[in-house]
Amino acid sequence: MSAHASCIYDVRIMSPADTATKPPPAAERVYHHVKQAVLDRRYEGGTLLSEGELADAVGVSRTPVREALLRLEAEGLLKLYPKKGALVLPVSSQEIADVVETRLLVEQHAVAKVVPAGGRLLARLEELLEEQRAHAAAGDLAAFAAADRCFHAAIVRAAGNAILAQLYDQLRDRQLRMGVATMHAEPDRIAKNITEHTEILQALRAGDTGFASGLVQRHISWVNNLARGEAR
Repeated sequence: MSAHASCIYDVRIMSPADTATKPPPAAERVYHHVKQAVLDRRYEGGTLLSEGELADAVGVSRTPVREALLRLEAEGLLKLYPKKGALVLPVSSQEIADVVETRLLVEQHAVAKVVPAGGRLLARLEELLEEQRAHAAAGDLAAFAAADRCFHAAIVRAAGNAILAQLYDQLRDRQLRMGVATMHAEPDRIAKNITEHTEILQALRAGDTGFASGLVQRHISWVNNLARGEAR
């Protein structure tokens, strides 16, 4: 089972099954097309998108394109320039630092709450590790980033705090986009991520709260180090 199919934080925003019975509205199709391309870096930061090109790519008129772009601008992925197009906003070092800080606050708290980890959580983390290995072998960075995100989200949800889980959900798009970008910048991080996830899983299985929390801190902080040019 792939990360796309098995994780509720699916990077694939739509699947063929979603459209098998009723085609989505035109604006929704444009929205998903552009958002997916931004998240997996087919549209990289700094790219200027034109309404006409997007309309042709999705097979719609320009009116739903404008509607979709306004929605994506509200989500902070694009900046619209009248009569010019939509600029894909790069991920800034400050945004990375803010996301890392928020993740550390939530995830270290969650790790402390889930110890001793139950069998269901441990089995789920094992499954996600296998998915990561498969995606790494296939060279699918978008799928790898999704499974990576799912691994951490599973721990957060297992902590049982619905408000924190909802807060964590709001980081989803930023995490996926940063994940793909950093894997491109530091390809050796793919193997390191798998190793570090394995270590986190082992610490949870052993019931070692302090060690697990330290591993999470080290694992998440490398993204911020990379943004400052200090990646391990």
